[in-house]
Amino acid sequence: MRLALFVSACLTLSPCLAAELSQAQKSQIDMAAIETLQAAGVPGASIAVVKDGKIAYAQAYGYAELPGRKATPSMAFPIGSVSKQFTASLILLLAQDGKLSLDDKVGRFLPDLAGAQQTTLRQILSHTAGYEDYAPEDYTTLPMTKPTTPEAVVAEWGRKKLDFTPGTEWQYSNTGYTIAALIAQKAGGAPFFGQLRARILTPLHLNSAVDYDAHGVPPGGPVGYQRYALGPPRPSYRDQPGWSFGSGELAMTASDLAAWDISLMVRSLLSPASYTALETPIRLTSGANTKYGLGIQVRVVGTHHAIFHTGEETGFTAFNEVFPDDHEAVAVLVNEDATPASALIGRQIEAIAFGIPPAQPSDPSAARLVRMLADLARGKIDPAQLNANARFYFSPAVLADYSKSLAALGPLIGIREIDHEARGGMVFHLYAAEYLKRRVEVTTYELPDGRLGQLLVGP
Repeated sequence: MRLALFVSACLTLSPCLAAELSQAQKSQIDMAAIETLQAAGVPGASIAVVKDGKIAYAQAYGYAELPGRKATPSMAFPIGSVSKQFTASLILLLAQDGKLSLDDKVGRFLPDLAGAQQTTLRQILSHTAGYEDYAPEDYTTLPMTKPTTPEAVVAEWGRKKLDFTPGTEWQYSNTGYTIAALIAQKAGGAPFFGQLRARILTPLHLNSAVDYDAHGVPPGGPVGYQRYALGPPRPSYRDQPGWSFGSGELAMTASDLAAWDISLMVRSLLSPASYTALETPIRLTSGANTKYGLGIQVRVVGTHHAIFHTGEETGFTAFNEVFPDDHEAVAVLVNEDATPASALIGRQIEAIAFGIPPAQPSDPSAARLVRMLADLARGKIDPAQLNANARFYFSPAVLADYSKSLAALGPLIGIREIDHEARGGMVFHLYAAEYLKRRVEVTTYELPDGRLGQLLVGP
């Protein structure tokens, strides 16, 4: 797919002119965003840049809906797991009210859960509680095609045996944030989103923010897309209510997400102690640093301290990074899932606007996917190597996209593992696969018995 080289300018958002980037920087950002969308085959994106503690630039690129409805800066995109820091902040506000404590045991509010008398709210919010993730895959699984309730999700996944003793390991878990949002409802005595709106969204004037979990993308907003291997963007499944409760609750404009970032810089909403709790990396009982606070990841790039998070909902991905000491931030929202485009655009903006170069990924050796990728290029896959969710994913239409796009790349020259981590009772692996004509990204989730719960190929 070739995208038109156009930019939707920020015309109605008054904060756009509050701080300055040079025209050369703006042009470089535009080109980086457009070229990345073209290379990745992603329909559209919306970005906002914060410099000197103010919104300096907001633009949209490409399409909200193919083949011709343009993306604009006024459109609300789902922000996925970036919502987790909003959930954590509401819990901290309730703690400031004396209605709960981060050291409260889960059993105070939900006594029927696994580990209820040993797991704390702090551990839930920092992904050190041990609750298995109900949604680790980067595609829509069969259960998620039907509406659910947070109570049903917690009843199924929150009562499973914990994956580890709380506090001893770090493992990302959407389940924990569904639990946290239910606890917020109980402690606050009001619906979760209503509390978010009253205590966070309205005070910060995040007027575009909506309850994405309950209502989806607002009318006239972007359409979500998926790609199968290197095939064209296809309209994605529509997220059903209940699956993103607390963990991926919100949709908003990139400018409103940037306004949230500014509130983190100036600490305008929470108490100083609450901001410290939100942003301080949790340590395991072994003393190991998780590099994760409460809904916020923490990293250091050179001399720059950063807090960031990515997000994904069906058909959408998000990247949000704040450099609080530098009073700089970048928010990037795109309307395709399982793509690195939002992060790639965000890292390039950081280099252009702030002079912060992209971090280099680790490069451990790996292998095992050569035969499966060769089979996929021929339109085949061995179902015995897949779990039920992955077998559901590889429909005949999906296999056809994989076959056509992978066969066109020529022979597979080599493959190497870039990263891996435990999640959802599985091990996530990220690979770079080098074909004769280009390099592609391969992600897998491997179960303890060796079967795969995911095998995705993308740009």
